[in-house]
Amino acid sequence: MIRIAHVSDLHVLSRTSAEWRRIIFNKRLTGTVNLVLKRGRVHRRDYLLAVLSAAAQNADQLVVTGDITNLSLEHEYGEARALLDQAAQRTEVTVVPGNHDIYLPSTQRHRRFPHHFERFLQSDLPQLAQDLPAGRFPCVKLRGPVAIIALSSAVPRPPFISAGYIGPAQLEALGSVLTHPEVRQRTPIVLIHHPPVDQRPRIVRLRDGLVDAGALRGVLASLNRAVVLFGHVHYRSRCTLATPLGKLDVVSASGAALDHPDGSVRAGFNLYEIDCNGGLASVWAHVVDPQTGGLQLAAIAETPGCG
Repeated sequence: MIRIAHVSDLHVLSRTSAEWRRIIFNKRLTGTVNLVLKRGRVHRRDYLLAVLSAAAQNADQLVVTGDITNLSLEHEYGEARALLDQAAQRTEVTVVPGNHDIYLPSTQRHRRFPHHFERFLQSDLPQLAQDLPAGRFPCVKLRGPVAIIALSSAVPRPPFISAGYIGPAQLEALGSVLTHPEVRQRTPIVLIHHPPVDQRPRIVRLRDGLVDAGALRGVLASLNRAVVLFGHVHYRSRCTLATPLGKLDVVSASGAALDHPDGSVRAGFNLYEIDCNGGLASVWAHVVDPQTGGLQLAAIAETPGCG
């Protein structure tokens, strides 16, 4: 049995370090307005610390599906790295970037994400990775009955656009990873920030979803089983996506620091147990109790199919 804790959308905030010259003439201005008006009130650091501590303590692997920072400021990167370093003292950590981590073209150009988080992206199959501005992806970790496969869907976008894109080169590399003998004998655990399935209207998907989600599903259709984990939508959900050979379990995690009355949104982490044969034995959420600040067990809402 291997236990995988899944957290997402940490949105580590750093108001005091934000230099105005780095904000006022680019997309960070809209992000800062959002922070002041809303996000600063609903993302709680005490919740985040409790979630990361409990997740690291209760799992063999901790996976983080993006939006680790809020505005991809250097001080946010530093704070986030310190939090994940602390978690890594208890368990192995794997990360993928979200749109907030590759917020500007300059962030991508200067490769800030791999500079800070390369420690958590050491692949067992580096020869199959593509060298991307966000790092080398796919990153593959072969652990017991599972192959953890980290993908990057984060690209800089104009203001008010947060859509993700994997790209043909990375998708082709993913196909090679999935046919590798060491991966084929394991259950793939695929990590990505943006939703691989999305029932929202097309105009919303183009603005906020994964642009090439269909192409990703096409590559994954060769599998008889896999678990696909994502974030971005700030809501816990679970569905089953049929393939010609079997099915994929597709699960989202909510924000790891969110203060919200809805338990499907409130801060927490998902915990997956994979049996020795690579089967998904159980899926549970551990959600912050607003009365005590501790975490309580909760079921994840399951829909009949991913559509």
